Amino acid sequence: MPCLSPFLLSNAQWPSVLATVSNKTFCKLPCIHVSNWQMREHQRKSHASTFIQSSATVHGCEFDESDEKEEIKLKWMNVGPDLTEDQKKAISQLPLKMSNRCKALMKRLICFSPDADDLSLLLAAWVKVMKPRRADWLAILKEIKRMENPLLFEVMEYALLENSFEANVRDYTKLIDLYAKQNLLEHAENSFQVMIKRGFPCDQVTLTVLIHMYSKAGYLDRAKEAFEEIKLLGLPLDKRAYGSMLMAYIRAEMLEHAERLMKEMEEQDFYAGKEVYKALLRAYSTNGNADGAQRVFNSIQFAGIVPDSRLCALLLNAYCMAGQSSKAHSVLENMRIAGLEPSDRCIALMLGAYERENNLDAALYFLIELEHNGVLIADEASQVLVGWFRRLGVVGEVQQVLREFVVDGAGSFTPYNACKTK
Repeated sequence: MPCLSPFLLSNAQWPSVLATVSNKTFCKLPCIHVSNWQMREHQRKSHASTFIQSSATVHGCEFDESDEKEEIKLKWMNVGPDLTEDQKKAISQLPLKMSNRCKALMKRLICFSPDADDLSLLLAAWVKVMKPRRADWLAILKEIKRMENPLLFEVMEYALLENSFEANVRDYTKLIDLYAKQNLLEHAENSFQVMIKRGFPCDQVTLTVLIHMYSKAGYLDRAKEAFEEIKLLGLPLDKRAYGSMLMAYIRAEMLEHAERLMKEMEEQDFYAGKEVYKALLRAYSTNGNADGAQRVFNSIQFAGIVPDSRLCALLLNAYCMAGQSSKAHSVLENMRIAGLEPSDRCIALMLGAYERENNLDAALYFLIELEHNGVLIADEASQVLVGWFRRLGVVGEVQQVLREFVVDGAGSFTPYNACKTK
């Protein structure tokens, strides 16, 4: 079975579900060959030397052990009466339709104490006594996730190895995705390796999750490798896979590679999401690459996305940084024609471009044009004007002009007063 190349298989550590209760690791025990019975047998032997009395209680699970060769006898015990107010509140919020067997485990998990309890024995007792089905496991995991309980990963890892859970490839994909969202890359990779060794097929959905994970973490090479693996397996590349790979190129500032990949998508008649286009446009805008920004802006419209004022502001900023104020002004004019009112940020960028060109006449004409169109300048644009006129030493001469652009309302900024007081 094809799988990702050795970058995912190197320096692997087994997930915590394969841990014993004593030292939290199996000695080179490959999970593909471990059955649930073997796991419990190994846990039993690991604990045998630690118990002197004939009976003990761990996690509310009572078990008897008279001989090291005999199997541990687990008995389920409910939570005691000594509960904190937080625990009582959490228990009271459990779903009314949740089955009794699920509520019994949830109560134990809510009252779980890492110092006094052992999660593996608790889950083993629950499985033996309650005999859960897959639906029960899913209900437990859903509720743990809703409560943001830190035991989610350990319970999910344990469940994946239980026959009653009936694990499939999508369950592993969800675990990998959960680890990725927590930026736990090593745990995610380990879970992927366990999935492969257990014989589950590596599909497009799982590989896309890996691409997205590596993209966010800034590992471009690994993201590329997972992306190419989808192609090698002959699996279809969807919008999310392309989008994740595009973001990996953008984060690595390889904008031309991102554009080529975007063209590859367009040739197949599907397009990236608006946020991906926006990220690429922002990258070109920040670098002052007006040509690249204009190409991406054209692609946005070709993809059927209607540009809003924020996208227009990014294009305008690219032209301003490139020293092309006339083209930046054209962007504002197109916004007006499209019915989009320029934001204060757009106006500030335009004034800043005129200042860098030392073109006071164009700036004043621009302000008059805004007034005719009923557009008022606000805080950011006003600050640009005040700073510019102060550096020119002409604050007194333009006070009358600034008075005409005062913004009324609570919390507004008055350019005239700013010039007068400063």
